[in-house]
Amino acid sequence: MGLTKAKLEIEKEIGVSIVDVLFNPSEYQITDGASYSEKKVPGLDGPIFQYISGEATELSLNLFLDTYVPKSSSLISFGTPKSSTDVSRITKRIADTTSIDGSLHRPPHVTFKWGSLNFKGVVTKFHHTYTMFTESGMPVRAKVSLTFRSLISPKDKRRASPFESPDRTKYRTIRQGVGLWDLANMEYGDPDLWKMIARENGILNPLDVRPGQVVKLPAL
Repeated sequence: MGLTKAKLEIEKEIGVSIVDVLFNPSEYQITDGASYSEKKVPGLDGPIFQYISGEATELSLNLFLDTYVPKSSSLISFGTPKSSTDVSRITKRIADTTSIDGSLHRPPHVTFKWGSLNFKGVVTKFHHTYTMFTESGMPVRAKVSLTFRSLISPKDKRRASPFESPDRTKYRTIRQGVGLWDLANMEYGDPDLWKMIARENGILNPLDVRPGQVVKLPAL
């Protein structure tokens, strides 16, 4: 089996434009994250964290582009240009992915494919450095740094990591170190709703709950 080459598929109004990568990257970095806010609850020594949402997955990588062909080369294969070409023609195609496409009315979606990686997103950062030139000043080699953000929708995220709905009544057993505000944060996404749980269970002081106690979590 031959070497699998990475490629970029750039969305067009009809079909895609493909940029073949001459040299596969030596590594790539995938970053995931989440956003939280702090909630201060009376009676606690410190705030608790409230989950807000997940953040889009980021892919970062470096690509090396080379369109240089030595004048005396005897190793030119079928389909290879007989002379050097301007590498900026390729870098411009990639740079254009950060700008609005007139036919799409937004920046195009870009898919990076290599082996098991099939990452679809938008290019948020693009940096390129020209590293080699011909005698006439034409750039023939370039190093490109790209950062993508994924296009997975919130619906797809929920489908991949489903959570229980807060629209029906449930019962939970208090564990050591867990208070009513923790239950409210886990169940409803808002620790301030601990008062609703306390009222439903006739609890006057939220600090009086004990491990092993079963509480009713009302539907919203």
